[in-house]
Amino acid sequence: MAQESALDLSCDDFYFSLLFDEIENCIISDDTYAEKLQDQEVIMISTISNRSPAISPAEESVDVREIGESSLSFCEICTERKETDQMFTIETCSHVYCTDCVSKHVSIKIQDKTHVVTCPGAACRGILDFETCISIIPNDVRNMWGELLCESLILASEKFYCPYKDCSAMLVNDGDVIVMESECPVCRRLFCAQCYVPWHCGVECDEFQRLNADERGREDLMVRELAKAKQWTRCPHCCFFVEKTEGCLHMTCRCGSQFCYKCGVTWDARHYC
Repeated sequence: MAQESALDLSCDDFYFSLLFDEIENCIISDDTYAEKLQDQEVIMISTISNRSPAISPAEESVDVREIGESSLSFCEICTERKETDQMFTIETCSHVYCTDCVSKHVSIKIQDKTHVVTCPGAACRGILDFETCISIIPNDVRNMWGELLCESLILASEKFYCPYKDCSAMLVNDGDVIVMESECPVCRRLFCAQCYVPWHCGVECDEFQRLNADERGREDLMVRELAKAKQWTRCPHCCFFVEKTEGCLHMTCRCGSQFCYKCGVTWDARHYC
């Protein structure tokens, strides 16, 4: 109010100073007085408008937009602004990302069989806690993470996995009792708990360990079992099974090697069995 009064007073002073100057010089008519009054009103309106600049609609929209955006949080992963309730704070490092990005990050780590999930921030050593992430991750990821955490509590020397590739369930060897033939509780198939391979029926563990890697297959073990039942002998040179139908123990294999059919060793002139 004080500024407006001062403005009105200055305008009146200016007006009457001009008016009195005219009166001192000459006597003015009513028409001239009215014209002078209109001129002074125009000058006063122009002065007021210059002192109070108008705000454009564009500037008003910028202010409204800035006020709205100030209530949003920025996620450095997806580079989007989201509401505060859509953000997730990692307690161990105070990094803040949106819940969608954190959920995807955890899912990728769990699929890689990593039970310790670190912060997605560059060179950050913060750790995501399982309990705080339960509400933002899918149920299957939560179950896998829980299993990985349980497995991490078991010593490496006490755990092994089902030898069947389509199962690979984790098993625990408590070491109290020596067990050879065992059954996987998941796939219900037999395996050797000493060799950690599918069950080698009819072949002792020591004999199995002496076999080459290409002789440990299921079909190979079945052939060995059949050879034992038929009393076949294996050539010491080419490892081909030979069956004797008649004659002496001196055998000549198709590879040219000579060996004893009874003991399987290479034949020489002094051999006696």
